[in-house]
Amino acid sequence: MSSTGLYIATGIAGFFFLVPFYLLVRNALSTDAEITGENWKFFPTDIQWGNVKELFTDGTVPFGQSLWNSAVVATLHTAGVLLVCSLAGYGLARIPYRHANKVFYAVLGTLMVPTAVTFVPSFVLVSSLGWVDTYRGLIVPGLFSGFTCFLFRQYFLGFPKELEEAARVDGLGYWGAYWRIVVPNSLNFFAAMATITFINGWNSFLWPLVIGQDPGSWTVQVALSNYMTNQTVVFHLIFMATAFSILPLVFVFLFLQRWLVQGIAQTGIKG
Repeated sequence: MSSTGLYIATGIAGFFFLVPFYLLVRNALSTDAEITGENWKFFPTDIQWGNVKELFTDGTVPFGQSLWNSAVVATLHTAGVLLVCSLAGYGLARIPYRHANKVFYAVLGTLMVPTAVTFVPSFVLVSSLGWVDTYRGLIVPGLFSGFTCFLFRQYFLGFPKELEEAARVDGLGYWGAYWRIVVPNSLNFFAAMATITFINGWNSFLWPLVIGQDPGSWTVQVALSNYMTNQTVVFHLIFMATAFSILPLVFVFLFLQRWLVQGIAQTGIKG
């Protein structure tokens, strides 16, 4: 394909990619009548900046608190998953252990178990610990991911052993080699995993819906669902809330996008 054709194709793809964002902003600054009306207008007749104030002052849905809850949950969830899964993946890839393969197959086996099978037992356990409506209940049950652990193991299998051997000559053990040699030289991959994990944590809905029963512990996805009830659908607030809810994801993706593809590609260096 020529350069001109490539630019045209990229421009068309970019246009269709941006259309949903235009609709989101357009409807967020419109009235419900303009959103659902028959006569479509490219821009609202009167831009409703008051929708922003209404979103954060609505007494029925504490959207500001929900944004904060999602930020805390997604950040701590990401940090916890990276720590736990990277340690597990490094141990499976590097530490000699007679039952290492059995443990690895058990981890892979968790990927074949539907989430619905473990949902009720997880809720009963969290409830018995008194973690309903708490950050612990929202974060702790999801700190281990079999898929993320698998990706870390695949990456560490391709990590140069010479660097770790040099570290052991200097007197470092497995933990020292991991923390002082492996992690600093694997920041690209950690950034890629952090991006994926943060997005998944931010978009999580079903578990926060069950655990966050009090409005003060709602995450942003649960808050969004409360603008749609059996009686009413508040369209302008749904679109405005959605616009605010995707901003953190856009910033995270733009900041870490250059590491995302590189990090995922590196998982297949060595099987």
